[in-house]
Amino acid sequence: MHKNVHKAKIESQPHDPFGKTFKYTGPLRAVYPLSPRREVPSHIPRPDYAESGISASEQKVRASSVIKVLNKEEIEGMRAVCKIAREVLDIGAAAIRPGITTDEIDRIVHEATIERNAYPSPLNYYHFPKSVCTSVNEVICHGIPDQYVLKEGDIINLDVTCYYNGFHGDLNETYLVGKVDEAGKKLVQTARECLEKAIALVKPGAKYRDFGKVIEAHATANGFSVVRTFCGHGINQLFHCAPSVPHYANNKAVGVLRPGHVFTIEPMICEGTWRDEIWPDNWTAVTADGKRSAQFEHTMLVTETGVEILT
Repeated sequence: MHKNVHKAKIESQPHDPFGKTFKYTGPLRAVYPLSPRREVPSHIPRPDYAESGISASEQKVRASSVIKVLNKEEIEGMRAVCKIAREVLDIGAAAIRPGITTDEIDRIVHEATIERNAYPSPLNYYHFPKSVCTSVNEVICHGIPDQYVLKEGDIINLDVTCYYNGFHGDLNETYLVGKVDEAGKKLVQTARECLEKAIALVKPGAKYRDFGKVIEAHATANGFSVVRTFCGHGINQLFHCAPSVPHYANNKAVGVLRPGHVFTIEPMICEGTWRDEIWPDNWTAVTADGKRSAQFEHTMLVTETGVEILT
């Protein structure tokens, strides 16, 4: 009994849940306990995985490379949800400062989302426990908000997806926490430029495989590498679907852009190696050498003449 009380007390204090057995690649540590799962009011429509953690609708088309062409009503649905997602990201970003925890940012994002009658798409998506991804320093993507306290000089990516009226809208940006060193600023700026250069290619008839070439060329020209494990994706009534949009050169992505396609480009750019490892939480992807990674993402619509950035 006494032992159990002691254990419970230790586990309620901020602690590293993996440190005894896991070799971290860099300085960042998980800081548990995670806060309890945040509630979504019952009147807000939910995606199919909200209770089960598994998206049956995505599983059904998992092997398909058919890219959905959205009709006028569906495009309006995407415009609406992407506008909400942009508002929510900006609210989360405004809270970034030295001394705030990533869990507190999650609370702010969660509340801004449900205030807009939207559901935070990451929440319980394949059992992801939180409403936003917070990826600090060497975290490439899918960082879980916890008791980590942001400090001066960190960089942090906030990845927000909202589900509203049957559609998902997805975007992310990387932010500087207080004063960041020149190398960190250059990494973040290069990641932003990589996304911009890729978006400049978006028009009917372009190939999904061609974005990687311009992204990798710009990254390597600046001395950085491009993550290969995680890609951009189609997004509509499904959170992730065809096409797959790799960010590296000489990829084998299938598909040609057509008006009505909606998808993300979201390059992850690294100071050192592009190789990644996953923490024991089965989500947090970090660089294998512990050096920093930055990312930017938009959801976009292919139009008759080019592109409309929805986020």
